Amino acid sequence: MLKGRAAEQRRKVGDAVHRALVDTLGVPPADRFQLITEHEAGDLVYDSDFLGIARTSDIVIIQITLSSGRTLAQKRAFYRAVADNLAKLGLRREDTWINLIEVARENWSFGNGIASYAPEAATA
Repeated sequence: MLKGRAAEQRRKVGDAVHRALVDTLGVPPADRFQLITEHEAGDLVYDSDFLGIARTSDIVIIQITLSSGRTLAQKRAFYRAVADNLAKLGLRREDTWINLIEVARENWSFGNGIASYAPEAATA
């Protein structure tokens, strides 16, 4: 998002996205790792009318890395939930841009240098 939003508003945007992840994609409530960044006007580049959607400088670009396996219906519900949640904060639905990056479960390490979702098999 563009630089200039209050810390409280940035936190509320993060809350809104996380709530949608939990409610629609089955993400555990404690599984919250977010990087919320602000950018100077010249560093946030977007098309203001791509696909006929009129965007403003209030655009919020959301990119989420998640484990593969969600259905198209779940993803559509997630997109709607994020747009709805952000609209409740006064952000336009048109200014909600979302991209999902799906990865295999073994691509996660939440610490300790281990593959968190791919435990080592017991050796015989």
